[in-house]
Amino acid sequence: MDLGTQPRATASLLARLGDRVRAREASVVEEWGDIAAWGSDHIITGPEGAATIAGGFLDTGVPVAGDGAPLVSEFALMELVAVLGRTPDGGRAYVGRVLACAWRLPRVYAAVLAGRLAPWRAERIADLTHALSAEAAAFVDRQLYDATGIGWAQLERLVAEATLRFDPERAEADRKVAADQRRFEIGEVDQHGLVHLDALLDAADGHDLDLAVARRAEVLGRLGDDSSLDVRRSKAAAELARQDLALDLLIPDPDTGAVVATVPGRRVVLNVHVTDTALVGANPVARWDEGRCPVTAAQVREWLQTRDTTIIVRPVIDLADHVPVDSYEIPDRHRTQVTLRDPTCRFPHCTRPSTRCDLDHHRPHGVGGPTCPCNLVPLCRRHHRAKTHSRWRYDTPAPATYVWTSPAGFRFRVDYRGTHPLPPPDE
Repeated sequence: MDLGTQPRATASLLARLGDRVRAREASVVEEWGDIAAWGSDHIITGPEGAATIAGGFLDTGVPVAGDGAPLVSEFALMELVAVLGRTPDGGRAYVGRVLACAWRLPRVYAAVLAGRLAPWRAERIADLTHALSAEAAAFVDRQLYDATGIGWAQLERLVAEATLRFDPERAEADRKVAADQRRFEIGEVDQHGLVHLDALLDAADGHDLDLAVARRAEVLGRLGDDSSLDVRRSKAAAELARQDLALDLLIPDPDTGAVVATVPGRRVVLNVHVTDTALVGANPVARWDEGRCPVTAAQVREWLQTRDTTIIVRPVIDLADHVPVDSYEIPDRHRTQVTLRDPTCRFPHCTRPSTRCDLDHHRPHGVGGPTCPCNLVPLCRRHHRAKTHSRWRYDTPAPATYVWTSPAGFRFRVDYRGTHPLPPPDE
């Protein structure tokens, strides 16, 4: 290779990349304009029931953009989000940020349209100002004519100043309720069967937890565990959890006052799926339903060998089995079969676990639709309402395959591979 020509080739490549970046940003700016126009066309003027009216059976206005911005049609928003190819929650938040800029932050919005401010920066500003009153948001907007030159820390201070200026009572209330944001969450399981923790604790509680983990990790080391300190700290946290699970807890019954002793321990439910390869022990892959991920059979064996573990082995479930019942109520065995077949809500792009969903009778029970796994589809409450009370419809051309049609005629195929837009029927 002639090294003398490399800088020229690199410059040409970078120039093309720069052109594409500018074209992409221009496309996003055009998308913002279209979303703002869509918002103007789908304003709901009724002030009552920001999220629901009459139990949520009617199309109503939802507040996606913050105080001072008009409400937009909930069912129309579902269609827009589907066309954008975003998840229901993520798409709703994205549209809300765009409309917040258009209605609450007009100077920021104008800077985006003029190309002075990158859309992603404007989205961040919309996020930080979402909780502000309309007056406070306008104050922030007036300070941000040239928002490109302001840092995030400075912007956060500006938002805090706006809250103190225009809503001091809320600022004090926010300070008092900050402790209610404490959490302790287990993240998604990775390909190695590990999880990340995300926690926000009271400072004293966090200090106590750190001391307990450090002390137990030191004990593990003295007992011969030659793992690194980080690994021993991880093991120590797990041992603290198992020690709590193994406690005999004396819990009084709230009705009778009788004391009930419980020893919960680790509870494992095995759903055994028999295949030709599994019969000869050749399939090393299992699936952890709670973690919604594949794990190795070896790791399952390790989990089952943990002390104080209760193991429940369910009979083999045939996911293709059809055993209808006469009643509208759905038996537990049917619910289990459906959630194993369809792990998430079957609305386009929705990722809510099916264990948290309603089971919709595809063909309504009132017109002869059977209560049978072949006629049951998991839909989260929001999308169940859309199917029942709007013009969203779906067909099932094959088992575990759903073709949705939006009110405006857009079509989406949802199956185990995800959501895919489809052309209109006449194309």
